[in-house]
Amino acid sequence: MSLYWRIFLLNAAVLVTAVLLLLGPVTVSTPVLFGEAVVLLAGLAAMLVANAVLLRIGLAPLGRLTRAMAAVDLLRPGSRALVEGPGEVAELTASFNAMLGRLEAERAGSSARALSAQEAERRRIAQELHDEVGQTLTAVLLQLKHAADRAPAALREDLHQVQETTRSSLEEIRRVARRLRPGVLEELGLHSALRALTAEFTSGALAVRHFIGPGLPPLDDAAELVVYRVAQKALTNAARHAGASEVEVHLSHRPGGAVRLLVRDNGKGIRSAAEGAGIQGMRERALLIGADLALVGGPHGGTDVRLDVPVSATAGGPGRGNR
Repeated sequence: MSLYWRIFLLNAAVLVTAVLLLLGPVTVSTPVLFGEAVVLLAGLAAMLVANAVLLRIGLAPLGRLTRAMAAVDLLRPGSRALVEGPGEVAELTASFNAMLGRLEAERAGSSARALSAQEAERRRIAQELHDEVGQTLTAVLLQLKHAADRAPAALREDLHQVQETTRSSLEEIRRVARRLRPGVLEELGLHSALRALTAEFTSGALAVRHFIGPGLPPLDDAAELVVYRVAQKALTNAARHAGASEVEVHLSHRPGGAVRLLVRDNGKGIRSAAEGAGIQGMRERALLIGADLALVGGPHGGTDVRLDVPVSATAGGPGRGNR
């Protein structure tokens, strides 16, 4: 039965009951007596309560669909509303689920295009930093050395300080270029790239250790890049925002052939803070390869960033992932 007819029949039943009461033995005097007024008010209250209860039952599936719509998050795909209720409500729920599937597919496609363009821009900027700025600073260093060798003793110390400042700037530019374009990932594979990444973030205030399990299946190029970028962002958050002193990076094998990346820090934790652009970016990258990303509290405080890469993202044969 359609929703229209269900509501119509519910209201018709209430009105028919009211008419039957009027045609019954109950009479109303003029003016209305107190007892008669009590009977009329009680009958009206009973009809209103019955109408409210029946409408509540009839429209309950719409309320559940509304709550399901409010809980939808395209960065956490897969959730669907339960198809139930009368014909129109069930059709509406099925249409909503179909629309949600199309939105998730479009979001994944647009995210893939945006992240592909972002990676291309990263490579271009890294190349320009290396070829233009890096070479210019290298030339400046040579000129400063040439000038310091011929400068008076009073100026030589100042020129040496300028040399050190320039050398530090050149090293920082090289570090930025490496972060923008992980050449070690392309040349040596994921395992070596993660080792280099942990070494890069290790400092006097932050100890970063890596644990890479044996016998891991090789991942395809897209999955390797996603794992590397998620690890990079998790380490950046731990170093800049969490106030952590220790971070562990685990890459392990999961049942069924999946691979898990776990970045665990001992910082202050995520608590109830809203997810920023960095975490949203990690979720979008995870969607590209169908991976599951979870941020939860660590067993001893801090934050656990878990990325579960599915079997579909593993390479078909031996590849760079084992290098």
